[in-house]
Amino acid sequence: MLDRIRLHHFRNHAGSTIAGASRFNLLLGENGAGKTNVLEAISLLAPGRGLRRAALTDMAGHGTPQSPAPGGFTITAELGQPQSEPIHLGTATSPEHPSRRRIRVNGADTPASALSEWLGIFWLTPAMDRLFADTPGTRRRFMDRMALALQPAHAANASRYERALRERNRLLAAPNPDPRWFDHLEAQMAEAGAALASARAALVESLATALAAEPPSPFARPTLAYQPGGPLTAPALAEALAASRPRCRAAQRSLTGPHRDDLAVTLTAKNQPAADCSTGEQKAMLIAITLAHADLGADLATSGEPRPRLLLLDEVAAHLDASRRDALFERLAAGSAQVWITGTESAPFAWLSGHKEVGASCWRVRDGTVEAEGI
Repeated sequence: MLDRIRLHHFRNHAGSTIAGASRFNLLLGENGAGKTNVLEAISLLAPGRGLRRAALTDMAGHGTPQSPAPGGFTITAELGQPQSEPIHLGTATSPEHPSRRRIRVNGADTPASALSEWLGIFWLTPAMDRLFADTPGTRRRFMDRMALALQPAHAANASRYERALRERNRLLAAPNPDPRWFDHLEAQMAEAGAALASARAALVESLATALAAEPPSPFARPTLAYQPGGPLTAPALAEALAASRPRCRAAQRSLTGPHRDDLAVTLTAKNQPAADCSTGEQKAMLIAITLAHADLGADLATSGEPRPRLLLLDEVAAHLDASRRDALFERLAAGSAQVWITGTESAPFAWLSGHKEVGASCWRVRDGTVEAEGI
């Protein structure tokens, strides 16, 4: 479980420390106080660009005219281990390299993909409410974030595939490219792409099974279907990539492969595509998927102990009635993930104060400062 996190010159937090985290962690404050900034900082303890997908240069705090910030940020965290010493995680940028993120685990530099070996992090934000009507790329990132929270190797496979894909696209635009370069890049794409597609397919199948087995609940039940953008095995994908070269050269981009995958979501009760459902129905389906995902098992960390899972919920209770809020907290309490939630007032979280046994901590966030508060 994440025990302690410190933000140094991160957005509006000049120096904030959260210590003594619990199973449920509530961040309360007015809009603009810096609650989501804390969640974003935690999300950077996983590979990728964080829950806002913002540029690193936008995350560095600017300070004040009287006390300007140095131009970089630092996030450090302590991860408690039941049977061993805590793990120290950190990520930072510097004024000299504001667009380059440095990652450390126990003081040693490491690639960002290695973070997934220690923590499985997933989040739900208001911006994700338009997921079903957004682009296939947005839904691919959604699948990948869920897969990464369960399978640490997914980050490395995604990085390998994206690197090879970029190189192949450059080659497609080059005059008279050497076919041997295509062979080399397509072999890399086929190997990494098959692993990528396999993880996505397994994820969607597991989620679909979990959702189908759900008892009646106040949240809408979605039906999920994985839509592959190419063959699912490495030999078949390599063959398809080779055969598609003329078409891809004409388009100057790769037209087959897992970079064209999609996730189809249907409201089960109406057999209606999620994109055509009401905003409330879409929100309910998104919560149902998030809860089903939180219940799925996690792989083991490098240490051989269960890999902690974190669930970051930004303003998730704001538009839920009391019965749905209580159902949400009950489901989260029945799972094993550590939960971080933001809100503007304490009233929607009365369930937590009435169930002390689940373990909850609360912090008040004001203008980039964080103070412990009773719940």
